[in-house]
Amino acid sequence: MSEVTPPQPEDPDTDNEAVPTAEQPEQAERPEPEASEAPEELLELSEPTELELITAERDEWMDRAQRIAADFENYRRRLATQRGDEIDRATGRLAEALLPVLDACEAAFLQHPAEIEPLFNLMLSELKKQGLESMNLHEQPFDPHLADAVLHEPGDGEAVVSEVLRSGYTWNGKVLRPAMVKVRG
Repeated sequence: MSEVTPPQPEDPDTDNEAVPTAEQPEQAERPEPEASEAPEELLELSEPTELELITAERDEWMDRAQRIAADFENYRRRLATQRGDEIDRATGRLAEALLPVLDACEAAFLQHPAEIEPLFNLMLSELKKQGLESMNLHEQPFDPHLADAVLHEPGDGEAVVSEVLRSGYTWNGKVLRPAMVKVRG
């Protein structure tokens, strides 16, 4: 943006043709701005029109409305997530309450497999549909996140689950109850 300097009034005591000095470099003559070309500085200082004021107010209200709509959408998403988490916790608590029943069925199955197997398999399949999985850790490398080692026997190499004393279960991919195991190695 170029600066426009207003013309200086002529002093009758000075010559119209000034000679540039060393302190004052010669300036190129600039054409005078036409009356229709108003400097930008004057346009910025002018009062806003009624239309501009209304447009600015409308933009402010639109911005507020968009922010409120975004806040409401975030609230709805957060509420849906919380509701889903609460449902998962509630069903997880139900599954956790059923674990002693599963343990009793598993113990009965070991004593009388022919009589208990249909009921035990039916219960496991229905719970599996809801997200409950039994962990099969026998002869698998020992993972302390999936099992609690309650017995240890000497062995060579990496720790391996040699016997499962109580079954462990996961609920929707998370450990609901770690298995109790005997570890070798």
